[in-house]
Amino acid sequence: MTSPVPPRESDAAVLEAVATGIPSALSDLGHLVRIPGMAWPAFDQTQLERSAEAVAALATNTGVFEEVRILRAAIPGTDEQGQPAVLATRAARNGKPTILLYAHHDVQPPGDDALWETPPFEPTVRDGRLYGRGAADDKAGIMSHIASIRAVSAVLGDDLDLGIAMFIEGEEEYGSRSFAQFLSDNKEALRADAIVVADSGNWDSVTPGLTVSLRGNARFTLRVRTLDHASHSGMFGGAVPDAMMATVTLLSTLWNADGSVAVAGMTDRDAPTPDYTEETLRDEAGLLPGTTPIGDGTILSRIWNKPSVTVIGIDATSVAAASNTLLPEVTVVISARVAPGQTGQEAYDALERHLRAHAPFGAELTFSDVDLGDGFLVDTSGWAVALTRDAMRDGYGVPPVDLGVGGSIPFIADLVREFPAAQILVTGVEDPHSRAHSPNESLHLDTFRHAVATEALLLARMNETQL
Repeated sequence: MTSPVPPRESDAAVLEAVATGIPSALSDLGHLVRIPGMAWPAFDQTQLERSAEAVAALATNTGVFEEVRILRAAIPGTDEQGQPAVLATRAARNGKPTILLYAHHDVQPPGDDALWETPPFEPTVRDGRLYGRGAADDKAGIMSHIASIRAVSAVLGDDLDLGIAMFIEGEEEYGSRSFAQFLSDNKEALRADAIVVADSGNWDSVTPGLTVSLRGNARFTLRVRTLDHASHSGMFGGAVPDAMMATVTLLSTLWNADGSVAVAGMTDRDAPTPDYTEETLRDEAGLLPGTTPIGDGTILSRIWNKPSVTVIGIDATSVAAASNTLLPEVTVVISARVAPGQTGQEAYDALERHLRAHAPFGAELTFSDVDLGDGFLVDTSGWAVALTRDAMRDGYGVPPVDLGVGGSIPFIADLVREFPAAQILVTGVEDPHSRAHSPNESLHLDTFRHAVATEALLLARMNETQL
């Protein structure tokens, strides 16, 4: 394939169709946000099924797809089926390429409703943002696909020869447990020349970003045990190490004094980063005035190119139930982000070695529920990357920034394995204030409009590309 020359004469019509369709796209997005579809078994699974059905209806009503199905795949190593995904397909015609559009319809649990300014599943617009769980992550990704397809279809009609597959997953927030099997089961239907993963973010609310690197992840549960039963803290405290003391002592060895990771074998990546100030970090992360950043090197290198280790959960006696007792065991969940270029397995092995070597007082350690994912580095030399950058520039009105992202999308490794020739384009509708996974998640409405314009331009220009 040679690099295409995008036709500019159709841009105005595409952008006009996008602008015309934004109100209905936002209305449909609000409908999706109202469906509390969470993939964890503890939540009402009929809501997740409703969510899949709503997405399937949106895909069907574009009139573009030849087939729309709600499918599940087996979870390897279990007797379970994964959560419902939507797969919509249309074949390419006249030698045109095929693009695969990915997003996910499941959402994170809302957490404490009291921390939300408005109910999490009641979409609410204020100050140019749409608030609600999933409004940004990732139901806006779904609607960027649907709205861009609507716009291009309206402009091109029967001249739309581009092959389009749309895969809307139903368990991304729950670990994509059946993702690899789903790819294997539906490999031919999903095969594409380029893959858009609409589950990332942008430099800011007005500047688009093409994600070119992602950190991997290593998450696991650690149980620390020092006693075979609880004991009186007055009778034995001072001579007997309780599990909380051992846990706190052990966890403190994971970091250097400046907060950087102190685990031998967890690597860094050496790569330049754009300018990014501490003031910007404070604004975007909500850092308290008296709290200082951690780590060393440039701020973005700490987020994009270095590992991090975070304790994200702990099981111990609650404050309300506290008594004068030496705890026999404490359980924590540790989430590590892994620098691009190192596998999740290598990082986990380094963490386990470190923790076993530093276990204080002979504490007994048990590791379980290990979940690993590899990072990702994009080959930016392909024709689809160039086409995407051009579409971002014209859709947003400003040139895009190549981004690293501190988060992880582990299933991209599955896409690379199944479709090694496909160019993977990681895009998104989030901005640094979207607060994905947090209370008061929101979508910047102008960013959404620009994201839809970008994807519509990309589809229209790919329609002029000859294989």
